[in-house]
Amino acid sequence: MAVEVGSIVEGKVTGVKKFGAFVLLPDGKTGMVHISEVSNEYIQDLSTVLTEGQQVKVKVMSVSPEGKIALSIKRTQPRPKPTRADTGRVWQPRVQPKKEDMSFEDMMARFKSQSEEKISDLKRVTEARRGGGYSRRR
Repeated sequence: MAVEVGSIVEGKVTGVKKFGAFVLLPDGKTGMVHISEVSNEYIQDLSTVLTEGQQVKVKVMSVSPEGKIALSIKRTQPRPKPTRADTGRVWQPRVQPKKEDMSFEDMMARFKSQSEEKISDLKRVTEARRGGGYSRRR
């Protein structure tokens, strides 16, 4: 059976390195699964996920003119639905205390903070209009 791009086959892991795993295909050829093509999740150490002798289902991604075969394990699995990281936190607007409830020091701190934000925004806008601080003369 010849290896064709796009085909999904069963293979046996023959070696695990930092960058990926080598898989023996049914036709006797060996291909490599890069660490980024193993799982949809982040993998720090590949040896925690794959071991030598393990049977895996792989998809043939490409075959180079030199005969190198690029494989993928994650593309044989159903694509996960994109979800936002659920941290349990939901964005809430800041609740500004009423001026009657604030002390003089609190009002001054709030004024200073708002002033600094406005000045930095103004600087950013004027820098962009000037070309980022670089002279455009020729």
